[in-house]
Amino acid sequence: MSGNIVISQSMYFPWPGMLEQMRLADVFVHYDDVQYSRGSFSNRVQVKGAHGISWLTLPLRDFHFGQLIDEVALDERSDWRSRHRDILRQNYLKAPFRGDMLALVDRVFSQEANTVADISRQSMLALAAYFQLDRPQYVSSRDLPIDGASSERVCDIVRHLGGTAYITGHGARNYLNHALFEENGISVGYMHYLKTPYPQLHGDFTPYVTALDLVANCGPNGADMLSSGTIDWKEFTQ
Repeated sequence: MSGNIVISQSMYFPWPGMLEQMRLADVFVHYDDVQYSRGSFSNRVQVKGAHGISWLTLPLRDFHFGQLIDEVALDERSDWRSRHRDILRQNYLKAPFRGDMLALVDRVFSQEANTVADISRQSMLALAAYFQLDRPQYVSSRDLPIDGASSERVCDIVRHLGGTAYITGHGARNYLNHALFEENGISVGYMHYLKTPYPQLHGDFTPYVTALDLVANCGPNGADMLSSGTIDWKEFTQ
């Protein structure tokens, strides 16, 4: 393997910016054997509706601090799938590709999923398939023989995969050890999100909602909106 490596926690029906990271990757690593943190996007995402922004949130069963993302169980005591589907159905009544969006959601919900990582990973792969983002090879960090933590583990994963470039979102800015990657001959690029506007219901455009919004409003042509590139870390952090 070689080229661009993206390493990210799986996210529940993520925003289009995550799909742009997937589009640029030669290998995409689902980084789910790390600690779950409340408030993350592993189990929740914003949805735009007639009354503003709301959240789709996966319910957790018996969560306790310190659990890894791929250990956090879904709470099946409530019918959250029907509730999430109903919110999406109502919010996108007038969307031209509403049928595509609901069919995608139904495919994800029909798969067996016991943990937050399961359903979030399935949702990402379904969105990638819809927009024909077939470039990356998808792997799980748990399946790689790489221990450690923080920048050292990320760098070791990239090296193990034969990567020459590590592409990341903006959240890594304050903790990533950029020098470590340079010492290992790996370039670091941060996403340069264009946040390309597209026809959207319910008021002013916002790029930060679930990519299901892009499906519902643009259909397969929504892939044309996923065009962001990267910027070198030195320029990004100045």
